[in-house]
Amino acid sequence: MKIIGIAASLHGGSYINRLLDAIRGELPPGAAFETWSRLGEIPPYAPGPVPKVVRELLALVDKADALVLTAPEHSLLPAELEYALDWMGRAGTLDGKHVAVMCASARACGAMWAQAELYKELMGAGAVAVGSELVISPVCPHFDDNGRLWARDLRGQVREMVGQLCRAHLREPMLSA
Repeated sequence: MKIIGIAASLHGGSYINRLLDAIRGELPPGAAFETWSRLGEIPPYAPGPVPKVVRELLALVDKADALVLTAPEHSLLPAELEYALDWMGRAGTLDGKHVAVMCASARACGAMWAQAELYKELMGAGAVAVGSELVISPVCPHFDDNGRLWARDLRGQVREMVGQLCRAHLREPMLSA
């Protein structure tokens, strides 16, 4: 199983980038994980020739079995993520694709709002979405020196989401009318 991870943050040390890195340590045997970090290069959708960076993203996601998105707490999604979802949706790359969504926030409602926005976009693009809201307070350390989540409750939530995503790969796709 091949999973592509995209963090909706352009800041390398952000919690959601670190969370995406931590997911790698919770994968079952046989699952491959690749992080795509060129979100800041994605332009808004425009008819006409598809930019090279967009073609690369579409090919990568198309060949993957699943996708993991991590997002910060916002009631609106970061513009760059909106652009990427728009390109993938219009190309049909997300049709039937299993996508796990994890939103990290210092407040539970912030993660819930971000996840709701992501679900709306993903379902509109034909994706099958699963996810988890994580409350990660910036005042408490949650990652060890190797980037691994050490908090048992957070690791359990990440493992549960990864488990849902990997099991989803084995299920028959839903038939549409």
